Amino acid sequence: MTESPIDLTQDAARLTAQLVDFASESGTEKPLADAIETALRALPHLTVDRYGNNVVARTNLGHAERVVLAGHIDTVPIAENVPSRLDENGVLWGCGTCDMKSGVALQLRIAATVPAPNRDLTFIFYDNEEVAADLNGLKHVSEAHPEWLEGDFAVLLEPTDGQVEGGCQGTLRVLLRTKGERAHSARGWMGANAIHTAAPILARLASYEPRYPVIDGLEYREGLNAVRISGGVAGNVIPDECVVSVNFRYAPDRTEEEAIAHVHEVFADCGVEEFVVDDHSPGALPGLSHPAAAAFIEAVGGTPQPKYGWTDVSRFSALGVPAVNYGPGNPHLAHRRDERVEIAKILAGEERLRAWLAE
Repeated sequence: MTESPIDLTQDAARLTAQLVDFASESGTEKPLADAIETALRALPHLTVDRYGNNVVARTNLGHAERVVLAGHIDTVPIAENVPSRLDENGVLWGCGTCDMKSGVALQLRIAATVPAPNRDLTFIFYDNEEVAADLNGLKHVSEAHPEWLEGDFAVLLEPTDGQVEGGCQGTLRVLLRTKGERAHSARGWMGANAIHTAAPILARLASYEPRYPVIDGLEYREGLNAVRISGGVAGNVIPDECVVSVNFRYAPDRTEEEAIAHVHEVFADCGVEEFVVDDHSPGALPGLSHPAAAAFIEAVGGTPQPKYGWTDVSRFSALGVPAVNYGPGNPHLAHRRDERVEIAKILAGEERLRAWLAE
């Protein structure tokens, strides 16, 4: 592990290795935030601000368009996979290689090597993405300094295996509670079984037909699924309560209110006694029709894909900034003990971003 100054003259692959060796589990990002701030303040073409362990740097060249490049600097807990290791096949191993220090390295390299971009740029490095939403640094910056996040288009450097993934789907989790009446199981007819009462909820879920809307040419796939069910008091007691936890992954053309209303409608006649929103994060429109998005897709290549999961592009969407996900890491390798990234994809990502933004 190291706390030596960040060297922005090295290519993005070597820079990724240095960032990985800078351990920064969620909640411990301060040394890395300090090093990023110091490195960026040495670049005269950038204005640098800081809020907590969140660093924001901007060009101010007077261009008509501003692009935001954002990435989180925290990782999940280290699992004996730091320091980084480069193998003979050109694969870099280590905690955060995929999610998402390779993406952060791309941000830093563009900040250092493209002093006169063809669009004004904002670089956002934020903390606590891998933990509870109320700790998320991008959320804190959006609430305290929303003007720092202003832009016409944003790219979140989350792992996408080098493919553009547009926007993200929303995620809604609700608790559906059914009621019954306790009784001894030997005399079950004297009570009402709340678990049995939940049967219509499960039947409705099993028969649910999801929507597949197409937005900006991307087909999103909604899904409504039970993710947990709880009930029961003891082995000889008829339960008087059952709770089914349902997760709705919905396309970004629905608002938060529309998503809640839809789930209400689905279970309207299923005997639900109590409907509680347990967690909710809205989706983000892909914005691929924006000229900056079209130029970005042309520069990085490939065929854009929808983002089925939820990412912080949602926060940009809430501010009216269309956003996509694009990063060199393979998302299937995120958070694993064997987390890794191909050097070739890091270097290709660096060159593609430069081609898009350099004059």
